[in-house]
Amino acid sequence: MLRVMISVVLPLVLPTALYGIWALAFNRQGGTADATLRALPWAWLAVAGVGLAAIVLVAVVQIGGLGEGIYVAPHVENGTIVPGHVVPAPANQ
Repeated sequence: MLRVMISVVLPLVLPTALYGIWALAFNRQGGTADATLRALPWAWLAVAGVGLAAIVLVAVVQIGGLGEGIYVAPHVENGTIVPGHVVPAPANQ
């Protein structure tokens, strides 16, 4: 679950959060953040969030991985569910 939060939700929310922080800082400096928040560029923030999420997902696929081995699908053994896992590939392959 944490991996999903970091690799999908965080990049989608990050541009909007940064914009909100900027608007609050602008308001504290004497500006009018209310007008800034009303004119919030939702389309640009959505595009930036989706772009960041895509970059993170591509990076996860390129950098991370299961490595070498054979995937064993989830199955039932003696009445208990054994989750899916990767077993090392035999040395003679």
